[in-house]
Amino acid sequence: MRTPWGSMLRGASQAGVPPAAFWRLSLKEWRLLTEAPAEGLPLGRREFEQMAEAWPDD
Repeated sequence: MRTPWGSMLRGASQAGVPPAAFWRLSLKEWRLLTEAPAEGLPLGRREFEQMAEAWPDD
């Protein structure tokens, strides 16, 4: 299996990581930069109202 260095370097460039910084990244750092964000869906109106009722602002 070949490592896709070209596409990885292009992806880093698009993310604003200069080539010198790309080559200094550890594999763990690269994975953190490129993995999809672990975000859920935004709250709906009903969920927001339930949360606001449970934890009101004083």
